[in-house]
Amino acid sequence: MNPEQISEILAKPYSQQLLNGTEPARFAYNGLDGDPRVVPIGYWMDGGKLLIATAPKAAKVAALKKNPKVALTIDTAAFPPKVLLLRGTAEVELADGIPEGYIVAGRKVMADEEQYQGWVAGVKDLYTDMVLITVTLTWAKLLDFETTIPKAVEDLVKEKQSA
Repeated sequence: MNPEQISEILAKPYSQQLLNGTEPARFAYNGLDGDPRVVPIGYWMDGGKLLIATAPKAAKVAALKKNPKVALTIDTAAFPPKVLLLRGTAEVELADGIPEGYIVAGRKVMADEEQYQGWVAGVKDLYTDMVLITVTLTWAKLLDFETTIPKAVEDLVKEKQSA
């Protein structure tokens, strides 16, 4: 998939709703032992790149240095579900201090101002530096179950209609 096609998908209203909503991403990568891992994670976008900040000694940091291929999903529990599926390649770098995007991204999941300010204070007290994970997207698909559905379901519908 080329960057223009990915940008087109990310620009769709449901994609924007998911990217800017309160749902965490589910971040999939392969651990150092080769087994898959999936973790819920906060994120923010910068242009067409998805960014994540984490502790320098987080297991995912070493794993991503070995195998940078990742996948993410951001989805809703409501019916019909809205699902944004992403794949990409991750780069890791030590950030001096706490990336501002990390602080801003925290706001998405905390509507209560007192809770948010307490979290910010805790983050600033805990971290002196973080690792910034930058995911360059290589593939994207939006499933809104109104205009787009999974390919296997689409094929089954076509098969039934032509029978």
